[in-house]
Amino acid sequence: MTTEAAAADRLVGGRYALREVLGRGGMGVVWLATDQKLQRLVAIKEISYPLHLTDSERQVLRERTLREARTAARLDHPSVTTVYDVVEEDGRPWLVMEHVESRSLQQLVDAQGPLPWAAVARIGLDVLAGLEAAHQAGIVHRDVKPANVLVAPDGRACLTDFGIATATGDSAITTTGAIIGSPSYMAPERANGYSPQPPVDLWSLGATLYTAVEGHLAFARGEPMATLMAVVTEDPEPARLAGPLEPVLRGLLTKDPAQRLTVEQARQQLQAVLSGAVPPPWTPPVDVPAPPVPAEPAPDGGRVERFDAADLRALASASKHALGTVARDARDQARHLADRRRERKGVGPERAPARTSASGRVPASGGAPVPHRRWRFKRRWVVVPVLLTLLLVLAVVGGLVAVAGAAFGWF
Repeated sequence: MTTEAAAADRLVGGRYALREVLGRGGMGVVWLATDQKLQRLVAIKEISYPLHLTDSERQVLRERTLREARTAARLDHPSVTTVYDVVEEDGRPWLVMEHVESRSLQQLVDAQGPLPWAAVARIGLDVLAGLEAAHQAGIVHRDVKPANVLVAPDGRACLTDFGIATATGDSAITTTGAIIGSPSYMAPERANGYSPQPPVDLWSLGATLYTAVEGHLAFARGEPMATLMAVVTEDPEPARLAGPLEPVLRGLLTKDPAQRLTVEQARQQLQAVLSGAVPPPWTPPVDVPAPPVPAEPAPDGGRVERFDAADLRALASASKHALGTVARDARDQARHLADRRRERKGVGPERAPARTSASGRVPASGGAPVPHRRWRFKRRWVVVPVLLTLLLVLAVVGGLVAVAGAAFGWF
């Protein structure tokens, strides 16, 4: 990847002059550039691939990026940033896109914290419209997240960065069974290795809106595979700030894609949310400086990760038996506590006595004889009777003193 100092003022494709970095992600750097031919600002994504990829995988991803740039260029919708051109340089593709004066939803959350639920609902409607256009064109975005949602100064939003999108009608170009995506926003069926279909984008939209309205991720465990395991097997933390938006989040974050909200259902629910009580107006602040562009996005916060097929198979197996594992762990814990209790009584777990019969010698179902129960001296057998005797003596003495006092006029 070129450094900012070295790349500034560089001419890409003999036409696009790079100016400054707009953002970084797991698949490259986005530059602000000038199209010298048309004299307009554009955004250019410099594609870079993770270091752990093999040469063959890099070649596959290069072909995929070129294919998906052509696919994304078919989209023409106000809620989707337009792809103008694709340029190959240094053996890598550079995507030339429409430049939108905006901040990413991730930047707004980083700067402000949780956003008002009504503003998030409006953003959700805009992104949903962009997804509907993409799905009708046979395109699955596969990386919907706050960093890929741009919010203009008037509050309108659009979806950008179809960098790992796929066309559902094209022949598959894979990277040896691996999947690429942002674990916190990856749908459970993708984590289980199924081919991406439109419902995966609706899950990611739900996770995106959850982050925007709650100010934190719905699923984050600090390590990519642990986060994916949470996506597959756990429910998100209950939303506290979503208000009437909460049922929409729950419907979008349904793990079964067949039961998940469709585009039309999500639109109806979001419109119903906005048709209720009128909240205070909100627009993105213009006086809050944009957060500095990090060298690397935070783990779990949207960084694109590569997951091997073997890891996904192990994850699918673990999630399939998740409930059985919980029950087994509880049973093992109970057994462990019982063994400790026996050890404190001087009986090892292997020597734990079987249940005795009425005679107290041999179990009713047969088995080894059970020794007689030993009677051991216990301090309470002496202490309790002594205390009761003392209390009785004190009561008697007190009664005699009272009678004597009354007889002789002491009181």
